[in-house]
Amino acid sequence: MVDGDEGPQRTADGRYLVIDGRRWRATDPGIPERLRAELVAELMDARRAVRAEGDAARHRVQDAKVALGERGEPWWDEPTEEGRRERVAATYRTLLRHRPEGTTCPSEAARVVGGDGWRSLSRPVRDIAFDLADEGGLQVLQKGRPVQRDVRGPVRVGRGPRFEA
Repeated sequence: MVDGDEGPQRTADGRYLVIDGRRWRATDPGIPERLRAELVAELMDARRAVRAEGDAARHRVQDAKVALGERGEPWWDEPTEEGRRERVAATYRTLLRHRPEGTTCPSEAARVVGGDGWRSLSRPVRDIAFDLADEGGLQVLQKGRPVQRDVRGPVRVGRGPRFEA
């Protein structure tokens, strides 16, 4: 961006960017800046991986774009249960790829997907983490150890044995 340049043109409703006369869905503005920066950093890493590895890395771009709200169900509409599940799962995977040795908190996925109303998503986002753990893609952890659904207290989400890096 050049000094004085305000970036790409947006449609009047702010939902799309217009670049070279073509509309592209804008990133969900409700994503907190710190998390948005992580998701964008992973998107850039994923794009570099596609250049290096080809189609084998395209799932990473898809996950990052869904997490950012640029693909999947539109972020400005009330999501369906399946649409919310897809975006939460993509958010977990994208954050975990960006933090290869780390974990993420279910509240971070809720903040990405729910914006200011994220607290109402706390239980559904935690349930989705356990569903993904049942499939082997993630692990739900407490004090570094895998736990079951009936656990009480704070949990973290990490890579499972079948995590697709």
